[in-house]
Amino acid sequence: MELSIKTWVLLVSILCTGLTAGLCFTWSNAITPGIGRLDDLSFLQSFQGMNRAIINPSFLIVFFSPVVLLFLNVYFFKEAHRATFWSFLIAAILFFVGVGLITVFKNIPLNEMLDKASLETMSAIELKELREVFEKPWNRWHIQRTIASFTAFALVLLGMIYTK
Repeated sequence: MELSIKTWVLLVSILCTGLTAGLCFTWSNAITPGIGRLDDLSFLQSFQGMNRAIINPSFLIVFFSPVVLLFLNVYFFKEAHRATFWSFLIAAILFFVGVGLITVFKNIPLNEMLDKASLETMSAIELKELREVFEKPWNRWHIQRTIASFTAFALVLLGMIYTK
């Protein structure tokens, strides 16, 4: 493989898509089940803290760059093997919809709702109600992101096999 812009975009998109899939997998399989065992206040405080900490430049670049990079792969490999082109196109659309749009329109609004809550001043009943409104929908949408990011990652790897 020559080290052209096309190759660099492919490599960085594989890396960022893989890192995002790994992050989603870890949250789905360790973080949310782990903090799910906590009492309401501890759960909500933990989620608030993680949501606030995760918003940083390195996370944002890795998490959202595949939205652009995967479509660049489609453009750069439009004349490549049909399997490569279609794998890259499906990966790009899947990541855009299943990670990008779900994050922006489903998970972020739930995160913002939680972030605005003054947990320390809430009653036990209010904490329980907030957790019920937040936890199940957030986890349901996150599972969709996990599946989408993993599948997009697998498709990019599959498409790369046929680039020659």
